[in-house]
Amino acid sequence: MMELFVDWAARIGLNYTFLLDAYQRGSLVQGALTTGLLCLFTILGSLLAGITLAAMQTSGNPWLAKPARVFVEVTRNTPTLVQLYCAFLVLNMLLTQAVGAANPLTPFAWVVIVISLHKGAFHAEALRAGIEAVPAVTLEAASSLAFSRRQLLWNVQLPLALRFALPSLINNLIDLVKMTAVASAIAVGDITYAAIMIWTQSDNVLELMLLILGFFGLLSFIVNCVGRWLEARLRMPGYGH
Repeated sequence: MMELFVDWAARIGLNYTFLLDAYQRGSLVQGALTTGLLCLFTILGSLLAGITLAAMQTSGNPWLAKPARVFVEVTRNTPTLVQLYCAFLVLNMLLTQAVGAANPLTPFAWVVIVISLHKGAFHAEALRAGIEAVPAVTLEAASSLAFSRRQLLWNVQLPLALRFALPSLINNLIDLVKMTAVASAIAVGDITYAAIMIWTQSDNVLELMLLILGFFGLLSFIVNCVGRWLEARLRMPGYGH
């Protein structure tokens, strides 16, 4: 099958012969797996960060709300790549100086942390808008049941806010999938880094860029399909009408 694809591509002027080399093909496969793991961990981490930041901002406690607000503003208004460089080249260096070779944070871990916090700030704003969109009558009904503020947030506001904010959250997650490509900037062996290593040895940049575009397009499509399924699954017929 691989040889047939390479032959077909050659007829339209594309050189995919590197796929027949076991080492280069293995590098791409390993890079694709690494990118998949980055997407999985950053999606989970960003959602956790977003929920936490949204809860802090809507807690009514200024000692929680103000730091969360400052974090969201700073994170949203600075580039992800700059944040990654600052974390890996500055914080990681300081951590290494403090603990030496026992530093548990690998480049992969720094990418997960930085992207999770960065997109978590965007999730937090989407969830905050969802929380504020919860009808007052619903909150009054929950308050009449003697719900505490914490119970009101976790049992009423957040479940409804998640449904209201789901389209925005899915949009953020699609952007997150594409954002994982910055991992190559600190030599994490994702699919982008693997492609760069191949095209530095061969003149096949176009072919590899098409491959990367197709791969990230597929990942984004999967996230979009899951998001559409969740929207349909979590929809509450008649609510709000």
